[in-house]
Amino acid sequence: MKFIRFKQEERVISALITNEDEFVELGEIDYVTFYNLLKKNQWSAENYIDDKQLKRHNNVNIHSLDLVVPIEADEVWASGVTYLQSKHARNYEATDGKLNSETFYDKVYDAPRPEIFMKSTKRRTVGPNDTVYIRRDSNWQIPEPELGLVIGEGEEIIGFTLGNDMSCRDIEGENPLYLPQAKVWKNSCAIGPAILLPEGIDDPYSIELNCKIYRDGKELFSGNASVSQLKRKLDELVHYLVYENDVLPGTVLLTGTCIVPPNNFTLQIEDEIVISSKHIGTLKNKVYQNQ
Repeated sequence: MKFIRFKQEERVISALITNEDEFVELGEIDYVTFYNLLKKNQWSAENYIDDKQLKRHNNVNIHSLDLVVPIEADEVWASGVTYLQSKHARNYEATDGKLNSETFYDKVYDAPRPEIFMKSTKRRTVGPNDTVYIRRDSNWQIPEPELGLVIGEGEEIIGFTLGNDMSCRDIEGENPLYLPQAKVWKNSCAIGPAILLPEGIDDPYSIELNCKIYRDGKELFSGNASVSQLKRKLDELVHYLVYENDVLPGTVLLTGTCIVPPNNFTLQIEDEIVISSKHIGTLKNKVYQNQ
């Protein structure tokens, strides 16, 4: 069961997509309120549909909807160096390709405490089919496809989504203190297209992600990964995010990437990034520069 939001004239409407691909309109309810209703009444999403006597539609083309972010998260946080492939990529940047010494990325990969950093805010985050931006002061930029966790009260994981953590490899590689500039700028984060309800998957570590990058209609890159390759546990990452922190329900935590384009690749204007998962859907974004 998935939760989506879409524009309809001047309104933003929420809906469910059932496991049978039925479309069920929910009105203007937000995801956290919807989830809390399920939890309060000990309902599944199917129970909610039946209790509210909501109509199920089989003839709605989901791809024709004007989708928006499935949740307007005040804050999006991110985890770093949580996959072996990510550690290798960060080491390549930090050693200028020499890979001749241990780095702090080696240390954080094995450390008890994970890397957690602020990635985005509501005004900097875009949804499916929106544009993501590349920076003018970087010559080595990539998407980072990631599983996103929607956080509820305390340390509860109340949903799963897809995220794109746009990154500047040269800026971060030059100096780790430049991390905020390498990670945070206008339209540097995309999430969507849907939120997978926890009831919709028995084992979130079985989620697989795919990323493709197109230029002039031709596929330049394709990569696959499984959340099972994650070094840390999802609830471990959530714990370190919320500990001694003031985290609002509806916050999104990106869990790191295991899909990294080749070292000689950088994004260009009008590239298209397509991140997908059979469990969650397809997050598609065009690349531009802020004017």
